[in-house]
Amino acid sequence: MGDVLSQNEIDNLLVAISSGELDTDDLKDNGEKQVKNYDFARPSKFSKEHLRTLEIIFEHYGRLLSTNLPAYLRKNVQIEVVNSEAVTYSEFSNALSNPVLLGIVNFAPLEGNIIIELAENLGYTIVDRMLGGNGLPLERSREFSEIELIIIERIMNICTNLLRDPWKNVINIEPRLERIETNSQFAQIISPSEMTSLITLNIKIGNVEGLMNICLPYECLEPVIDKLNTKYWFSTMKVHDDKSYEEAIEVAISKAKIPIRVVLGKSTISVNDFLGLQMGDIIRLNTKVEDELDIFVGNIKKFSGLPGASLDNYAARITSIIKEE
Repeated sequence: MGDVLSQNEIDNLLVAISSGELDTDDLKDNGEKQVKNYDFARPSKFSKEHLRTLEIIFEHYGRLLSTNLPAYLRKNVQIEVVNSEAVTYSEFSNALSNPVLLGIVNFAPLEGNIIIELAENLGYTIVDRMLGGNGLPLERSREFSEIELIIIERIMNICTNLLRDPWKNVINIEPRLERIETNSQFAQIISPSEMTSLITLNIKIGNVEGLMNICLPYECLEPVIDKLNTKYWFSTMKVHDDKSYEEAIEVAISKAKIPIRVVLGKSTISVNDFLGLQMGDIIRLNTKVEDELDIFVGNIKKFSGLPGASLDNYAARITSIIKEE
């Protein structure tokens, strides 16, 4: 992110190339390895271990988003973590171009805010799909209307609430979306020189693809920075996962709805008789009134029972359980 140009720098570069002031041959890679300056007076506060742990957290977050968002967008959503790096806040903010979608999220109980940046084309797609459209992006960029921002805020709130579960092995957070900014100048939540970790997710909604950047300031994560290592992460998961996942699976299975049907009987008729069926005709079944009926769970015959009534509804009383051989 430190090598990313701002929008003004990009515009100036294009003008210089088109006017001939800058030769494109000068921009070609000469095969030499690029060396990045390291400022010992301002060392990076995020180690590779910290960034790798954050990747694991947001890989979990991406899976939650891809599971929950399709219910609102009526389209499959594919999400993957593509990058994680430590940058200053000024490097992050200078790379933003207006209009932009910035969700300012209170990361309680940790002090300070984080920023969720959503690509502009994804914002237009979300609005279009939420309003019943096909989710096609706009051909020309424009400012978001108040109504569009209200719709995007609803999705941003969902994205914010889904942060809880991925972070529970580190800290129980209660994130809250404070506001959405469309101008990067109004999102100066920390000092420009403050270090941040930047996690980039690639989001694909149908055929529309864009990025989501999560900017996490060091001063916000400092109280839990020691827990952002894979050793602590996996040791915590090992202690809690077996029992918690077993309980979660049991709860999920107990609430699952399964179809049950009672078959009164079967019959075989000719095509000619079938075409001649009218209201009031009687079809003779292969069962008698006193015979037990087959009760199916899904497509598996599981019980036998007798027909009857319960209150104002038809019912079947189970008389025997059919066990698999």
